[in-house]
Amino acid sequence: MQTTLGGVVTLSGTGVHTGRPARVTLKPADADSGIRFRRVDLSNGTRSTVVKVEHCNVKTMQLCTVIGNADGVTVMTVEHILAALAGMGVDNVYVHINGPEVPILDGSARDYVEAIDRVGLVTQSVPRSFIRILHPVRLQIGESIAEFQPHHRQVISTDIEFTHRDIGNQSITFEVGGETFREQIAGARTFGFLAQAEQLRAAGYGLGASLENTIVLGDDGVINDNGLRFTDEFVRHKALDACGDLALAGAPILGRFWSHRGGHQLNHAALNCLMSQERAWEWVGGDNLQTDTIAFDKTPAEVPEFAYAT
Repeated sequence: MQTTLGGVVTLSGTGVHTGRPARVTLKPADADSGIRFRRVDLSNGTRSTVVKVEHCNVKTMQLCTVIGNADGVTVMTVEHILAALAGMGVDNVYVHINGPEVPILDGSARDYVEAIDRVGLVTQSVPRSFIRILHPVRLQIGESIAEFQPHHRQVISTDIEFTHRDIGNQSITFEVGGETFREQIAGARTFGFLAQAEQLRAAGYGLGASLENTIVLGDDGVINDNGLRFTDEFVRHKALDACGDLALAGAPILGRFWSHRGGHQLNHAALNCLMSQERAWEWVGGDNLQTDTIAFDKTPAEVPEFAYAT
């Protein structure tokens, strides 16, 4: 069955790219509402200030995920809050935001998860619908690869490769939802490289980034005083981002999503590729779904060679 929040929660912080103060208030929503952002800093006038979470509303994926409506109203950096909502199984919520960007908080989804836990979930009387993968769909862009594969659960597998010695090659597989997301994924923070900071800020990005909300890597390693929360925090955060980006499908995806050397742009391109191939997926109700779970796995996913190349 669908769910919504059991109460209202508000979180405040700074936009990691704009550097501006930001506040979001999450409110319960009726069944079948989905996730809808409302820019409360803008007057309604003749244009809508509401942006619904749908893959067709993605405007850009350059360093963060930006969604917008037909009237030009946008919301930046939605991936962490969407990951928290997806990971905690929230179907319907109104997100009121007082500016153009969602607050970065500590750089992870942990604060959003804790806020959801404080008010709890309410089960609604309408069944939840899923997008079930029927056939594999693969997209390759250069050395980056993403693939959706049939699976009876919501599974994300992520592999990353970086030349920096503190990252290297890392892999993770997890099931979206429940304790695994809360304990193993939600707390993983965004990361960046000190050598690129000046260039990013000159381009108008990362104006609110700090050691309080970003893992920063210098030539000699992580420069944050408290180090890492997980030895493989980098791939866990990439998996968190993928979880949030896939929430833009508008419904949970029953299948395994695998990405290699991925990021926001690959995630979105892969989701668009999937949705365009209507024979590769179907809508299905939540009744009689298998209830066994997969184990949390830090080894690379076994990915078959079959695919629909695009």
